[in-house]
Amino acid sequence: MIAAALAFWTHDLDPVAIHFPPSWGLRGVHWYGLAYAAGFLVAAYLLGRWRRAGLTPLRDVHDESALITAVMVGVIAGGRLGHVFLYARAEFAADPLMVFRVWQGGMASHGGFLGVLLAGAWFARRARADFFAVGDLLCALAPAGILFGRLANFVNGELVGNPSSVAWAVVFPHEGGEPRHPSQLYEAFGEGLLPLAWVLLRYPRRLPPGRLAGEFLLLYSAARIVCECFRSAEDGHVLGLTAGQFWTLPLAALGLFLVWRSRRPAE
Repeated sequence: MIAAALAFWTHDLDPVAIHFPPSWGLRGVHWYGLAYAAGFLVAAYLLGRWRRAGLTPLRDVHDESALITAVMVGVIAGGRLGHVFLYARAEFAADPLMVFRVWQGGMASHGGFLGVLLAGAWFARRARADFFAVGDLLCALAPAGILFGRLANFVNGELVGNPSSVAWAVVFPHEGGEPRHPSQLYEAFGEGLLPLAWVLLRYPRRLPPGRLAGEFLLLYSAARIVCECFRSAEDGHVLGLTAGQFWTLPLAALGLFLVWRSRRPAE
């Protein structure tokens, strides 16, 4: 087993991108934080580009700024609270302050989706915009952030895959040295890159409100459920499914509803 493991790449990436001097009392800038920043920057770029082209329900740059701010709050607060209450309740009970240590990782995409949904509802009401059109826009902006987040998961060596002997398996030393699926990269591709390519092809088209959001949620849900088959079920199982698969089912149901709704004849 040891000889076989030597044939696989051993994960030795540093989760800290920029180290600060020890006298500062801070470790540095983490790749995880840079991933979130990159996701927001790409979202801001696309949002501005589409607004200027008249493809969004936004009226002006002030709407653009308000929506980006709301999304940032929704993603970070929703993602962190989702992780705590879906997957880390025992840890939270033992140390409530852990909820604020975001730089250590621990963000649930399901909670992030809920946070963005609430941000979209708030913005639609504030701007007197169609909620489903706002939802399409938000879902078009989401994949880039998911892509960067999954890549950061890989750099951090977290959310590892199941043991495997495939040629591209990776050895994560803190997981016992056994080769494993790089499931974080599978998720980066399936949950981030593919949906990103899809929405970039679809968003400029004049689709019925809610259609693109439904398509994105279905794509994401299918990729998440499949990728979970290769990922270590660290968060346990619910009704025979991994926790990640189970909490993805409501997203898939919402996606089906939105696609169905968009196909109904206009009244």
